[in-house]
Formats: sequence, structure tokens, C-alpha cells
Amino acid sequence: MTDKNPADSNLAEQLSTTEKVALSLRKRHRKEKRFQWAGLMAVGLGFLLVVILISDIVLKARPAFHQHWVKLEVEFRQDWLGVTSSDLAELKKANYRSVLRRSLYGMFPDVKGRRDKRSLFKMISTNAEFTIKQYLLDTPTKLGKTAEVWVRFDDDIDSYLKDDYTPGEAGPRVSKQQAQWLQQFLNKEIVDKRWNSEFFTSGDSREPELAGVRGALTGTLLTMLVTLLLSFPLGVAAAIYLEEFAPKNRWTDIIEVNINNLAAVPSIIFGLLGLAVIINIFGLPRSAPLVGGIVLTLMTLPTIIIASRASIKAVPPSIREAALGLGASKMQTAFGHVLPMAMPGILTGTIIGMAQALGETAPLLMIGMVAFIVDVPAGVTDAATVLPVQIYLWADSPERAFLAKTSAAILVLLSFLLIMNSVAAILRKKFEKN
Repeated sequence: MTDKNPADSNLAEQLSTTEKVALSLRKRHRKEKRFQWAGLMAVGLGFLLVVILISDIVLKARPAFHQHWVKLEVEFRQDWLGVTSSDLAELKKANYRSVLRRSLYGMFPDVKGRRDKRSLFKMISTNAEFTIKQYLLDTPTKLGKTAEVWVRFDDDIDSYLKDDYTPGEAGPRVSKQQAQWLQQFLNKEIVDKRWNSEFFTSGDSREPELAGVRGALTGTLLTMLVTLLLSFPLGVAAAIYLEEFAPKNRWTDIIEVNINNLAAVPSIIFGLLGLAVIINIFGLPRSAPLVGGIVLTLMTLPTIIIASRASIKAVPPSIREAALGLGASKMQTAFGHVLPMAMPGILTGTIIGMAQALGETAPLLMIGMVAFIVDVPAGVTDAATVLPVQIYLWADSPERAFLAKTSAAILVLLSFLLIMNSVAAILRKKFEKN
């Protein structure tokens, strides 16, 4: 038996170790590639889901941005109106519903029965008589004459036209007889599809064809303004005090723990607090942007304080030491050097807090901002609602036309959030350059 060469044995061991290292590296690289691919797939899937969601909202919202109108030949007879002259005070009290009915029935002389007449009249929006009224008030010389006036269709007829049903065939909430009358309107070429600008200029309404987001949008702006004016200075001041001036003792530790705990409190608790304290004890008005802003401030403050403290803490200690070494006071150092350098991070925390407040519904429901409010608020103490609550109300409505209104309101809310974030990003870039 021949003995093994020691040199060959060492070489084999050396090659074996090298191969093990190479194999381990190959496994590691494969794991890294799999992790990278998993990350890319996760990002791609998330982006795809966002695109699908936005596309679905846009497609459902499209019908809300246009409406169908019909041209009626309205005869402003004095006996129908119940007036004797063209005096504006008398015209304001005239019977325009009678004029609308008689003019509409005159276009369909074959319609005789009461039930058929009622079904025909339901095809026109309830706002049509006010449209006719405004037309005569603007042009009182038309009294006693016949004029062509454009009025809206009812939301059921409008939805029927937008869904492209077979002409003359019945559809959801549209009878076959109404579909045939509608076909006569179309044959006469007196139906027009127009851009629905009143969706942005009108308040809420029980009738889908009249409902708009101006009231909710104004209420959102006022509520967010109150929230920003209260939460930003209070949050930044609290963060500066805790980081720069407060002594490190048991009391400040308790405060820090409570701030962290408040950030995790369900938002509806803040609504209950607003209802019990701000409204019942202090007597502030319900459904007002002022109360909504105070409630959202309480909810937003912990987020802003935590983010602001982290940003202030990230400022290098050398900045403080240099300022103090040049003779600046602690107050001058904090507000003249530390705060400007921490401002980009503070603005980021403010964006997060305001975005959270913008989408909140539960606390605002508790203080009455779920009420049906038609008028556009003129100040922070007027009754108002906000976009998230308006979306909630429309989504719960049985009328089909409110589905498109809901999606359109979601787009308005997303646009508002995008504008708010863009302004904050511009300000953040400005502070970073300075």
C-alpha cells in the first residue's frame, strides 16, 4: 500500500475550502437577486393596484362631469303665471310650476291621462321651474310670449342617456313609455350634453343632478385652515421646548410617553372629546369648521410633535455649540439656528399629520358635520361639512347618479391632497436650500 502525498492532501483540502466559499457566495448572490426581484415585484404590484384604483375611480367619475339638458318651448302666459304685470316683485311670486307643466304637456298633446302626465313631468328636473323663473326675471320682456329655455333632465333620465341604452327600451328607473318620449326629444334634436360646471359651484342637494361639492370643499378648506393654524405652532413649540429647554426628569418622561400614546388613540375618541368638552361645555356651534379644526388639531398634534422632535434632535450639536460660543442665547440658538435646519423634517411631519386629518371622518361625525347642509359656509362658525363626510353621505345614497358623484368627489379630495403636498414640498425645498 502506497502512502498519500501530504502536499496532495493539503491541495485537496485547500480546493475543497475554496469551492465551499465559492458555493456560499453563489448562494448568497442568488438570494440577493431573489430579494431584489421580490422587491421589484412588490413595488410593481403596488403601483399596478394604485393605477387600477385610480383608473376605476376616474371611469366611474366621468358621468358626473357632464349633464343632459332639454330645450323646452315655454309660454309665459300671464294667466298661467297668475300675474298682471312685469313687475319683478310680482314675477318672483308667480306660479312657474304651472307654466312648466302646461308647456311640457303642450309638446306631447297625445298624453291625456293623469298618470301619464305625472310620468312625463318626472322626466324633468325639479330645478326646472327655478331655471324658468330665473330666465323670466332676467328677461321680463318675454312675459306673454313664448321662449326657448334649456332645463335639466331628471337624474334617472340623465343616467339612462349616459349608459347608452337601446333607444325606446326601458332601463333602470325609466319606463318604456318614458324611453319613447325621450326618443322623441332626441329626434327633435333638442337634447344637449353639457359640461357640469355646477358640480364645482353648487352645494349639496337631495337631487343628484343638482348636487355639488362647493359646500364640502369650502368646509374642508376652512377646517384644514383652523387645524394648520392651531396644530403647527403648538406642535413645533412643544417639540422645541421638550428638546431644547425642558429638564430631563420624571415629569418630562411622563409627557413623552403620553404624547406617544396619544398618537395611537383611535380618532373617534377625539370626536367624543370634542362633543363632550368643546360643544357641551364651551358651547361652540355644532357642525362648524372651528370645532372640526380644534378636534383635528388634538388628533394631529402628537404626529407633528413626534416628527418635529426627531427633526430637531437630528440637528448636529456643533450648530448649537458654535452659536452659543459666539454669544447667542439659548433662545436665539433654538429659533435662529436649530429651527431653520430642522424645518424640512418638521414640514414633513406636518404634511403627514394634515394628510391624516384631511381624510378623517369619524371624529367629524361625532361633532355633527354629517348633517345635510345645502348652503356654502361663509366662515369658520357657519354650519358645514367636509369632503370625506360628503363622500360618505353620497356613497350611502340609493340613487344611481350619486355613484358618479361619489367618485368625482374622491378625485376632488385627491387633488386637494396633491395640491397641499405640493405646496409643502416646495416650502421644504426652499428651507433645504437656505
